[in-house]
Amino acid sequence: MGAATAIDWRALERQLREFLPSKAVVSKAQDLLTYNCDGLTMDRHQPPLAVLPENSQQVSAVLKLCHQLGVPFVARGSGTGLSGGALVEQPALLVITSRMRQVLSVDLANQCITVQPGVINSWVTRAVSGDGFYFAPDPSSQVACSVGGNVAENSGGVHCLKYGVTSNHVLELEVVLPDGTITTLGGPLAEMPGLDLRGVFIGSEGTLGIATAITLRLLRQPEAVAVLLADFCSMEAAGEAVRAVTAAGVLPAGMEIMDNLTIRAVDLMLDQELYPVDAAAALLIELDGSSREVEMSMDLCSELCLQAGARSVQRATSAQDRARLWLGRKSAISALGRLYPNYYLQDGVVPRSALPKVLAAIDLLSKQYKLPVANVFHAGDGNLHPLILYNQAELDVKGKVKDLAAAILRLCVDAGGSISGEHGIGSDKRCFLDWMFNPADLETMQLVRKAFDPEQRANPGKLFPTPAGCAESSRRLQHLDLPADVVVI
Repeated sequence: MGAATAIDWRALERQLREFLPSKAVVSKAQDLLTYNCDGLTMDRHQPPLAVLPENSQQVSAVLKLCHQLGVPFVARGSGTGLSGGALVEQPALLVITSRMRQVLSVDLANQCITVQPGVINSWVTRAVSGDGFYFAPDPSSQVACSVGGNVAENSGGVHCLKYGVTSNHVLELEVVLPDGTITTLGGPLAEMPGLDLRGVFIGSEGTLGIATAITLRLLRQPEAVAVLLADFCSMEAAGEAVRAVTAAGVLPAGMEIMDNLTIRAVDLMLDQELYPVDAAAALLIELDGSSREVEMSMDLCSELCLQAGARSVQRATSAQDRARLWLGRKSAISALGRLYPNYYLQDGVVPRSALPKVLAAIDLLSKQYKLPVANVFHAGDGNLHPLILYNQAELDVKGKVKDLAAAILRLCVDAGGSISGEHGIGSDKRCFLDWMFNPADLETMQLVRKAFDPEQRANPGKLFPTPAGCAESSRRLQHLDLPADVVVI
């Protein structure tokens, strides 16, 4: 068919309606507005046409038609992504998997469950919790984000410190390739011979095809769980507590830190002092395992936190008390959103040892750009989540926000870290990927992509730097005026 600009969208719509239910094709402009943004919210792009298939065969038929006509496509789940990966920046068909919400099979004997991609993350645990099992990956948006999106971004969550990210819990994928072929990657066993194409697909951000059935690993619920809340007079002291706990050989299920700005926002929203409002930092440590193991770990972690400078350490062992302590962390972004009209969230990663210096540098950058930055993050694995808070009604503020975000990510890379831990690259950070990878690395990745999608019609323009689109961004970044004392190496 040629270039995407030559696509006859009305003709494509008629062909799609020949084999899809009427409700599965969305073409009215007011209905398509629903899909013009994601959780990042800064950029908006309305798709020209969207479909909502309900099974693998419908997805296959849609992609076969796209292949035949040369139509690009973008996959979308719940739309909670934070890197612009599900946005239709250039004319493409939007393939939405949110109606694919069936639990296809449950195999408790082999501790696995197979679901369609539109199943919500928290539903997986709900389906098996009565039998004593759960699904470990738990992004903060787990009550809204879909498993298919988790696979696309290789999402993490609070418990990734001990249990790993999505890729550690996916056994098998049924995938529809860009030409409409249905294939299987991985298998029912944890270790399969041959090339790990399952691992290649996870985290590919929709550039290799669309997962239509996902077999997940289930874990048995631990015998005991406890949560500690330690509050500190400085972020450096909280970081020292994290270092001391991990150095002592304790492996918590999760370790999360919130700064004072976040603490105050949470307490205000919940109308209670969930965390000490005068604390510079609050550290949550979740421990799980046998009852004796958890009891001993609680004692050791409490002692280490106090030695690091904690003013107090609270303990919660009942499900109700644990949920209360976690409530603020899970509500942090919503709480900050109530105080500021807009926010821009990033997820750079740094080595744990670099946390104090990087956080201090972020504070200096925040002052330089005159934009508040709230910090709430997975402290155990150094996955930062700085929220830049702003009002989009201010003149030229979006450019300043993006400059500050770029400077923060540059800090992370210079400290030996990464530009993303779990949110993905998408369109938001594609121009920074060459900070981490040289041209040969990027070319090799593109070769893998072209093996799955020779015409690069799957999520076009995402993940990899585009020379034309990144030229302006690169020039801007070369002129970032960092304070002389912003040094993290």
